[in-house]
Amino acid sequence: MKYRLTNETIQHNGITLYQIKATKDFDNVRNGDLGGYIETENNLSQNGNAWVGGNAWVSGNAKVSGNAWVSGNAKVSGNAWVSGNAKVSGNAWVSGNALVGGNARVSGNALVGGNALVGGNAWVSDISNETNETNETKVNIEAEKKVVVEVINHLVIENALDFMEIE
Repeated sequence: MKYRLTNETIQHNGITLYQIKATKDFDNVRNGDLGGYIETENNLSQNGNAWVGGNAWVSGNAKVSGNAWVSGNAKVSGNAWVSGNAKVSGNAWVSGNALVGGNARVSGNALVGGNALVGGNAWVSDISNETNETNETKVNIEAEKKVVVEVINHLVIENALDFMEIE
């Protein structure tokens, strides 16, 4: 067992989320470190180096596994799954049936939902420019070719396969 639920809780939409505490050293986590919040132990695998840190939380049937990290103020909910070496951070929210895996990164104010699949070396992030009052969101998907999509304000990816060109 690499973590346990503590008695420290927060409420979100009537759901009680429990802060986690590491019970052994692994990756960059040390025994006794406090983490983020989960609804049940089913939300965070006891195997691998997966971790929920900061003020991040995971609820519903959502799962974080493998070596994936959810940190900052990020949220993972619904039936979403964050796995592999994926990182979800900042104020990002992964929900619905979305799957974030591989070496993917989701950060900033990005929203990934629906049946979206974000994998490989994809980066979904909100990039703020101090000289620009709006936020630009960029998606860099690297597979056999690099695709860059820019959107003003926040990014919502739903049914990501609809956006991909199959060659």
